[in-house]
Amino acid sequence: MYWQLAVERITSRWTGQNLVSRVIPVDPFDIVIFGATGDLARRKILPALFHRFVVGQIPDEARIIGTARRDINPCAFVAMVRNDLHAFASTAASKTEALTRFLERLQFVRLDATGDMGWSDLTGFLRPELKRAFCFSVSPTLFGPIAAKLYTTGVAHSESRIVVEKPFGHNLYAAQQLNASLLRNFSERQIYRIDHYLGKESVQNLMALRFANALWEPLWNARHIDHVQITVAESIGVSGRGEYYDSSGAMRDMIQNHLMQLLCLTAMEPPTRFEPNAVRDEKVKVIKALQPVRSMDVVRGQYSARDGKDGYRDHAGNADSLTECFVALKVNVGNWRWASAPFYLRTGKKLRARSSEIAIMFRDPPHMIFQDSEWPRGNALIIRLNPNEGITLHNTIKDPGPGGFRLTDVSLDMAFASALGDLEKPQDAYERLIMDVVRGDQTLFMRGDEVEAAWSWIDPIIATWEDARDVPLPYEPGGSGPEMADVLLRRDGREWRAIG
Repeated sequence: MYWQLAVERITSRWTGQNLVSRVIPVDPFDIVIFGATGDLARRKILPALFHRFVVGQIPDEARIIGTARRDINPCAFVAMVRNDLHAFASTAASKTEALTRFLERLQFVRLDATGDMGWSDLTGFLRPELKRAFCFSVSPTLFGPIAAKLYTTGVAHSESRIVVEKPFGHNLYAAQQLNASLLRNFSERQIYRIDHYLGKESVQNLMALRFANALWEPLWNARHIDHVQITVAESIGVSGRGEYYDSSGAMRDMIQNHLMQLLCLTAMEPPTRFEPNAVRDEKVKVIKALQPVRSMDVVRGQYSARDGKDGYRDHAGNADSLTECFVALKVNVGNWRWASAPFYLRTGKKLRARSSEIAIMFRDPPHMIFQDSEWPRGNALIIRLNPNEGITLHNTIKDPGPGGFRLTDVSLDMAFASALGDLEKPQDAYERLIMDVVRGDQTLFMRGDEVEAAWSWIDPIIATWEDARDVPLPYEPGGSGPEMADVLLRRDGREWRAIG
């Protein structure tokens, strides 16, 4: 599990042992990737499996079976994967012996997800005594049909797991239909709804920071915290995926899943134990405690063209698009812990920099004794998700030197890359999550009722926009979004942290 590996990392630094030798391998397994010739499988899933193989976590007896409708032979599939690993796992791919051994684990079956072609061939590759994991790296419209085929053909057995990529529906009704279609053939304990944000080292360290340290939990409430800011900013636009994005928008694509997960982990009560359902029960409670969002507490934006081109509508191919690619909103959690301490969520495309963080903004001391000093107000705990994953604590100290008692802000900073410097590279989120699937650990995966609860809260916000034909506010690329997003905080006497 994650905690076991984390302890091994620390131990290896103290003892000088090589971390690779301390990684505990999983039992042999068969993993099947539907859509193995697609972008997600080639850029993320297969490189993640290869990295775990290189460090010895995947045994030689494991097999990876790719499937797709594409008419290529197994040798061509292996050659494609070899090239992809050199492109997307370049450092590890330089280990020639490991690469050769990994490629020997690969098989390919041409298969029609909704027809009969290839299913009997797939059955012949699988070993009845081993655990089986099925990754659905395909369009969400195929999730239900593939799950049904796995069951009716007997390809799946009681120890099988299915991995479902987002989006989990387009709204509450679609999410309910999707969950129902999966549950007709698999139990909830077999379904792994993957959100790669939950696999990030810094996101998991948020739980460790809160629940493994006596320092923070007494302060983790509205009595000591003024507000929380969660920002996921991207410097790129939607060029290349504009048609897909225009049917979803930032609220569905980012708020409903990624930022919702960050909010839940920040706001949740301590679970009784670090166990899948105990953790997910507390996350569901947070979502159900979210109060309805007032229209004045939401800002929608759409990046404009620069020099008459490359605006959002150009990239989306829709000159009249009302789809938002920026959202900022004020969220109130209706419980005792967070009453009067709002959460401000912000995400957008074409902003100043790529930057994701959770900022815990503490209240000022109740009485300031340094009356004549200029006061850099506000302690803050910053959990950086990317880039440069780590944790920063802002403190106020005396500015060194004579000439009066001046206060200044200093940071206690921990970057994971330097603190855990024995690692060759930080693990990609998919590496950890796929290994959790094989182990049968659902802690970092979303449960069906959690997905539906999130949609129940999101849907009324989207419905209000659609009923009013609300037009997103334009904003200049390379900035921090629409000016009204700044007003959202200023009217509460607060301001956003700078992006980047």
